[in-house]
Amino acid sequence: MNRQALGNIMTVRAKPGPTVFKPNEERGESRIEPYVGLEFDSAEAAQEFYTLYGTQAGFKIRIGQLYRSRVDGSVISRRYVCSKEGFQTPLRTGCPAFIRVQKGESGKWVLANVKTEHNHDLDISGEIRPPIIQRKTPPTPRPTSNVSSRTGIRSLEDDGPSGAIDLKRIKRVELEPAPRGEPCKGLDFTSANEAYKFYHTYAANMGFKVRIGQLFRSKNDGSITSRRFVCSKEGHQHPSRVGCGAYMRIQRQETGRWVVDRLSKEHNHELGSPEDTNQKNGKSFKEELSNGLENLDLLETNGGLSLVKRDRGSGIGNGWYNVLLEYFQTRQAEDTGFFYALEVDNGRCMSVFWADGRSRFSCTQFGDAIVFDTSYRRSSYTVPFASFVGVNHHRQPVLLGCALISDESEESFTWVLQAWVRAMSGKRPVSIIADQDKPVQNSIAQVFPGTHHRFSPWQILAKEHENLGALRSMEEFKFEYETCISQSQTASEFDSAWGVLITKYNLKENTWLKEMYKMRKSWVPLYIRGTFFAGIPVDGTMKSYFGTFLTPQVQLNEFLMRYEKAVEHNREEERKEDFNSFNLQTVLHTKDPLEEQCRRLYTIIVFKVFQKELLESYSYVGIKINIEGAISRYLVQRCGNGDERNTVAFNASNLNISCSCRMFEFEGILCRHALKVFQIMNIREIPSRYILHRWTKNAKYGILRDVDSGGGSQDFKALMVWSLREEAHSYIDAGAASIERYKLAFEILQEGRRNLCWQN
Repeated sequence: MNRQALGNIMTVRAKPGPTVFKPNEERGESRIEPYVGLEFDSAEAAQEFYTLYGTQAGFKIRIGQLYRSRVDGSVISRRYVCSKEGFQTPLRTGCPAFIRVQKGESGKWVLANVKTEHNHDLDISGEIRPPIIQRKTPPTPRPTSNVSSRTGIRSLEDDGPSGAIDLKRIKRVELEPAPRGEPCKGLDFTSANEAYKFYHTYAANMGFKVRIGQLFRSKNDGSITSRRFVCSKEGHQHPSRVGCGAYMRIQRQETGRWVVDRLSKEHNHELGSPEDTNQKNGKSFKEELSNGLENLDLLETNGGLSLVKRDRGSGIGNGWYNVLLEYFQTRQAEDTGFFYALEVDNGRCMSVFWADGRSRFSCTQFGDAIVFDTSYRRSSYTVPFASFVGVNHHRQPVLLGCALISDESEESFTWVLQAWVRAMSGKRPVSIIADQDKPVQNSIAQVFPGTHHRFSPWQILAKEHENLGALRSMEEFKFEYETCISQSQTASEFDSAWGVLITKYNLKENTWLKEMYKMRKSWVPLYIRGTFFAGIPVDGTMKSYFGTFLTPQVQLNEFLMRYEKAVEHNREEERKEDFNSFNLQTVLHTKDPLEEQCRRLYTIIVFKVFQKELLESYSYVGIKINIEGAISRYLVQRCGNGDERNTVAFNASNLNISCSCRMFEFEGILCRHALKVFQIMNIREIPSRYILHRWTKNAKYGILRDVDSGGGSQDFKALMVWSLREEAHSYIDAGAASIERYKLAFEILQEGRRNLCWQN
């Protein structure tokens, strides 16, 4: 079909769809042209029109930026651009051609802007195919031929049944075609990698390409239970994708084998010839202990397929970047403290990081202990969304930054952590809770070299089930194992109990236990309690910041709206607790001046924690067991319970105190044992160093309270702007409550302005 025929089809056909535009035949033309004022029933209809126009004119299109209403978040405008717009890849030339459609009050979409000039040659050669989907009869699968293994190159089978490939030891691995033909339900494989090899070979013979689709994890232990391999044209994230429904899903059985449980062979597009698809095609992966993906490509070399290390790819849909960048620019115009960064690798957009002014200011107060939340890794999330979360002065989760992580490589995690450090003006946390996978561990060690990395408890639990198997179901082993982990008070106690456990149950050859013992300082409570973690429980149970707002299957058009709702909800909860702490009084239960002191300083939530420790201290006795100069040591134990004992050291010369339970080091609040010694020594006021500013009512001033006024104010300008703006927000609410309050508030503002002017 030639271009003239295609033009006739596009201008005279009566399409039953909703598209509304005037055929240019009425204007004496044989081809369609975009012009300002052209109307469409929907944005999709406008996209279809521009696609047809591009096909006729000799260029391809991409979906560009969208614009949302600030009132309800709905899309009110869209741009469709030439595929060579921008410079993200070497093939793009920054072409300015585009159309922009805008939604009118009537609901119609009107073409508001258009630019037809291109800065590159258009494809005007030969015939073109109209955009009508036709499916050819699939070619008969070609018989596969075995590829001999050359000297010095190992096959996948040499690496064990899991198909794991160590790229440090293998430069290239020969991939042998699977001997089976058509996929069918019930077909089983020894590993997920074998299943991928089979489906890749089948796809190459049928004339289509393969991508690795979603994975599904167990809700119990986080291990991978299912994988999908899809046609490369699945989804709509790119103009080349047409939402093809062909796929093969495999499920892991109790035996460890993988079985095809779901399958669709129907494509909604033309299939190519086998010769066209037996080239560079998709990804292979390996399942390491971390259940991660390995970046490998299948390349044709000397007539066979080989696995080679490939450039990094992004798991973030292309459509996300334009939406996010537009959102970031809008937020930056509203919030001078808003920070965002985009990772670019070989011209491709990769990971994204952002933090608003409030999050950056919160980091000055609560950035000492953070959680790097990558929950998306253990569920079938549609977007790899990660967050940095701290604990505020009300013991609530507080947002310190967000990221979309392009892949699970060390490079990606390192870039995200470095972006967080830049956003937080070089601040690094005292402690961080994050996954234990090697890429994450290495990134944290590189970017936060002095930070105590504590492993996420969900991963440890998953690995226990995977590596201890039937032992976990034995009550005796379970009791001894948990006692060893949670009850050991000293390093020697832990080592002794661990050794007995390993010997008794013949676990000396258990590789996982060997590794976990080497990394004991990152997960055993004994070693964790010596570092400040803002009291986040050892089992890791902390209220999720995004909760039910961001679900695994949240789509692009809902993501930002749900994200902002979650942020506003949490910040409103913080404002409520701020109000309560300044306006409500907690009932005192004793006449101890320490209780009155802490009620005056602490927020309500933190004071209740202290109050509980104070009341408990009356159930303990302290016995002086040692004196060395000014330092006295006390054995503090519960009355009637000799098993619960702790040693407290008290220095009478400077009032320093420390307890073997390490509660103050871990949580920043004095324990009952230390308070008992204060009672014995008749200490009537807690030294200021034991009242952490981060737990007080005035914690919102952060580091600005102690900054030297003599210089460096520009470094904190964004933080000062946010702090004053937040305070002004509360001031305005209070001042607008009545006419009388308004007059008073206005007079105070004028007086304050005069005072500021006098200081100049």
